Amino acid sequence: METAVSLHPSLERFEDRTLMVLDDDAPFCQRMARALTQRGFAVSAVTSVSEAKDIARLNPPAFAVLDLRLEDGSGLEVLEVLQETREDTRAVILTGYGALATAVAAVKAGAVDYLAKPADIDDIMKALTAQRDELPEPPENPMSADRVRWEHIQRVYELCDHNVSETARRLGMHRRTLQRILAKRAPR
Repeated sequence: METAVSLHPSLERFEDRTLMVLDDDAPFCQRMARALTQRGFAVSAVTSVSEAKDIARLNPPAFAVLDLRLEDGSGLEVLEVLQETREDTRAVILTGYGALATAVAAVKAGAVDYLAKPADIDDIMKALTAQRDELPEPPENPMSADRVRWEHIQRVYELCDHNVSETARRLGMHRRTLQRILAKRAPR
């Protein structure tokens, strides 16, 4: 069964609708590519930084949705190549590890927005197609405070090379409390 492709109203003002999706989670990458294709983009879906850099050099897209952290590098590396080959590319950085420092780095590198995973496809569309001087609307379903806290703890834990004692020290919490938090599933 084929899905009908209809042009999203916010895409009408763009002639070039090529888009690259980069995420090392292949099923997620394919779902996002399918959803963006249904909204009128011509999508190239890739799962590695090296593949994405090749596309960025040979045939740079007008739009990009890039995961920040991948097994073989960072979406920021791809964004740098895109900015060198086609500085008008409108890129959105997605991440499961939201941090102010990486958000600032993404925007300085040329991203139009920085969204936390799981990002809603409509929020991605708004970010990609927003006017340059227009501020994007706040997300419909932002992360809960518990989820933001959990993400921060996970990020510090990862930066401390999964050392519970060092992570607890840096976060100013008891080691056993941290172990209990790490043993739980992520809040919604």
